[in-house]
Amino acid sequence: MMATKRAHTSVATIRTAKQARRETTARNAGTVLTYKVLVSTGGKEVHNFNLTLVDSKNQSSDKILVKKPFFGFGKDISVDIPVMKDLGDIVQVNLVKDNYQWFCKHVSVKSPFGNSFEFPCYRWLSETEVIIREGSARLPQDDTGFLRDERQKELKSRKEIFRWNQWRQGFPQSIDDTRDLPLDVQFDKEKKSNFTWNFIKVYMDRYLDKIEGHLESWKDIADFENIFDKIFVDIFPKTTVLENVIQNWTTDYLFGYQFLNGCNPVMIRKCEYLPGKFPVTHEMVKGFLQRGLTLQEELKEGNIYIVDYDLLEGVAANKTPDSQYYLTAPICLLYNNRCNHIVPIAIQLSQHPGEMSPIFLPNDDQHDWMLAKMWVKSSDFNVHQLVTHLLKTHLVSEVFEIAMYRHLAAVHPVYKLLIPHVRFTIAINEEARKNLISENGVFSQISSVSGDGIGEVIKRAMKTLTYKSLCFPETIKDRKMENAPKYHYREDGMRIWEAINCFVSDVVKIYYTSDETVQKDVEIQGFVKEVSCFGMNDSASDNFPKSLKTRVELAEYLTAVIFTASAHHSAVNFGQFDWYGWIPNSPSTMRKPPPKQKGQVDMQYIMDSLPNRGCSSETLGTVWGLTRLQDDELFLGMYPDMYFTEQPVKEAIKTFRKKLEEVANSIKLRNEGLTMDYCYLSPDKIPNSVAI
Repeated sequence: MMATKRAHTSVATIRTAKQARRETTARNAGTVLTYKVLVSTGGKEVHNFNLTLVDSKNQSSDKILVKKPFFGFGKDISVDIPVMKDLGDIVQVNLVKDNYQWFCKHVSVKSPFGNSFEFPCYRWLSETEVIIREGSARLPQDDTGFLRDERQKELKSRKEIFRWNQWRQGFPQSIDDTRDLPLDVQFDKEKKSNFTWNFIKVYMDRYLDKIEGHLESWKDIADFENIFDKIFVDIFPKTTVLENVIQNWTTDYLFGYQFLNGCNPVMIRKCEYLPGKFPVTHEMVKGFLQRGLTLQEELKEGNIYIVDYDLLEGVAANKTPDSQYYLTAPICLLYNNRCNHIVPIAIQLSQHPGEMSPIFLPNDDQHDWMLAKMWVKSSDFNVHQLVTHLLKTHLVSEVFEIAMYRHLAAVHPVYKLLIPHVRFTIAINEEARKNLISENGVFSQISSVSGDGIGEVIKRAMKTLTYKSLCFPETIKDRKMENAPKYHYREDGMRIWEAINCFVSDVVKIYYTSDETVQKDVEIQGFVKEVSCFGMNDSASDNFPKSLKTRVELAEYLTAVIFTASAHHSAVNFGQFDWYGWIPNSPSTMRKPPPKQKGQVDMQYIMDSLPNRGCSSETLGTVWGLTRLQDDELFLGMYPDMYFTEQPVKEAIKTFRKKLEEVANSIKLRNEGLTMDYCYLSPDKIPNSVAI
């Protein structure tokens, strides 16, 4: 028997011959049959509504008025539905209600002969007429007759609600207008309260800051700690990682370590040959090479790595009413030494070598070398925020979400699979567009990139954004980082990717019996094409697939969607307070131009280059707010809303959770031997979706 049919028959209790004879006898005798219905509201308020049961032959019960409980909320609603006609398997529950919105968690129906039917809903009911399908996931080719018609009506309605819009030139497409979106895609009361209060706490303290001269430079590096001790003393407890950063941020070891396991662990790549624009010679760096090999030999041995911020070349620097900021596009060469520490050995602060763009080395004056590293980390901050974080998690996930709503019916197994991983994504992105990356947004105030520059950086990054760049194993392979030492991001990320892929593959095999089944699924094909041609503006190229032909391709695609929204976002978001909380370690902006000669930098120049007091405080408050978890956060593998009712999928979820628990335990064991824990990819700390 096909897997799809197995899944479908597992929902309802299979009638025995004895049961069937009892049903026939009762119906022939004209006996009134009673169906027992339970409507769960999740403890939320509900109003009166009419309810009708519909069977697979489109036969329905009489419409029954269901009155809300006396207090209006906090109780499940039970109702008996008497019928005289032959209702077989119940496939729909139809509700007719007034204009008042209320939340429906699920509906369960028990027939007079003991058969049970589940109707997962988990959404706010805003329409006057609501249809809730029975919980068995079905492909579009499985539905015929009135069920197919209802499915098409659902998608037509969704396409009118979820409309594409390009917020800014060069950006991926996003949602057109959030004002009329269903409550399900907006912040719920708990999330809105939590999100708002976190930032109120930050900005109340910042604006109540009594330290004078918020536009002035700090007098000394140690004074940056005043942000913790005087301004935000009650808000920002230092983490273990942050304490280590404050103590060791000037060391070359910690500088290099961050390219592997910091906020932006995706820029570093193995260097097989030196680009002509970065003329580092063996004579320059021979004193830092520890194996007795030449630079060319070290390159061949795979011990040299490079980080290049060419994406920032020529981008307009920011200018606020109070400050002129500066931006550059540095290149950094790193070396894997005999201790398996990756450390910097050469830095050029532009893309154009020459007399006015010297190559800084570890044995230069300490102030020259310190400032050169600061410039690299400042550039890394800006690329991380705009590309690694904003574009490649937030905006990409929103594209997948909109395409999902437009092309996948609620009964589609892939819709059920993805819905936990798009929770609050549209809502958080709307907040970002209004308050973070808008013309007067926070990022526009604290970063080196101008408002026009933000659009230019995203536009450039979009040219390199491909589907394969969202597939974790491919990105590691492309950067030739398979064997880089102490690369916890890679180690943990591979295990999470494999766990997600195994789970998704199990689900795909339950519903798709062959590759041909995938090809005939018009909804999944429409979803994939819409992501490419509309969401990613990719109609003229092949950066993103426009169709899927096999079950393996489908499983990989869905793995990329889930991994991007959960693990990748966690890895590049939740370390911001740890690594950016100490402002000199990763300055969000620089207020002096990069030096064009060696030996002309002193400590005063460095302090005047770093963010001033006001900018430092705002940066710290922002990264703290962006790393706060929700009180009732749902982590990877946690699916309290059971959209799937079939037992095979429930078993697949159990297996998934077990694998994730094994990964979490192995990470915990590994971290016991580390000075600084790497927890950003521990499954118990990975939220299901991009929600902050």
